[in-house]
Amino acid sequence: MMHIKCRGGFYPRTDDKVPRSEVPDNKVSWTVPFPEYAPTEYTAPHILAGPAYADPNIGSDGFRPVWNAVDGSINRVSHEGVYEFDNGRPRNPHGRTGIRGRGALGRWGPNHAADPIVTRWKMDAGQKVIHDASKNPILQFVCIKRRDNGQWAIPGGMVDPGEKVSVTLQREFQEEALNFLEMTSEQKSKATEELKELFNGGEEIYSGYVDDPRNTDNAWMETVAYNFHDSKPNALLYKLQLHAGDDAQAVKWQDISHKLDLYASHRNFIETVAKKHGAHW
Repeated sequence: MMHIKCRGGFYPRTDDKVPRSEVPDNKVSWTVPFPEYAPTEYTAPHILAGPAYADPNIGSDGFRPVWNAVDGSINRVSHEGVYEFDNGRPRNPHGRTGIRGRGALGRWGPNHAADPIVTRWKMDAGQKVIHDASKNPILQFVCIKRRDNGQWAIPGGMVDPGEKVSVTLQREFQEEALNFLEMTSEQKSKATEELKELFNGGEEIYSGYVDDPRNTDNAWMETVAYNFHDSKPNALLYKLQLHAGDDAQAVKWQDISHKLDLYASHRNFIETVAKKHGAHW
């Protein structure tokens, strides 16, 4: 994968428009000499403020991370293999991005996320809806509109320290697509139990680097994407009431097609799911 969304223009979520240094396609790779490369240094103020999920600056007193390993409860292992270093900092395994530091990411090196792709067939009068052009059935997935940038996306999120990915997948879906955080204890218990069977049967679609606009030369997003599919006509997914919550400002069942414009690498994951099920793309 050659990253595209984390090159060029201005770094996202910056009020003062922090520019990325220009990196041509043929100079993205670290193996290609680029002596004039002088990327902007940027770590967001809210990261420098030291929230619990963020690393200190490299060289700070007491900060002795164990790279390429599970460091206590923090997973610093990359799905891409062993990453290298530049002046003591982890180096993005997919090459130059035009900006150094951590940007808006909390961890140096890999920042791990999980993306639940929850799908069902589009139905009409108990029958799958067939696309006129492809003659394949239309698949739908739960799609959220991100609150931070207004883009449509899979309802995923960060893996907490020490948390199993399976737990992250269900937690993020519940928080963003069901407004789980605003439920009563009784409602939470019922929702968790109803979704238990669905989330026990997922299939891994992808694990690795994500072309995320927040990536920098020294910090980058990685994810594990799972597909949770239920094709029964009277299954839970046809009765589920979606309510946007947490980091989502809207949520819907989205028909899948090649026309989708989604955040980061999410379109690639959705294409893989569609082809896996023999659905319209």
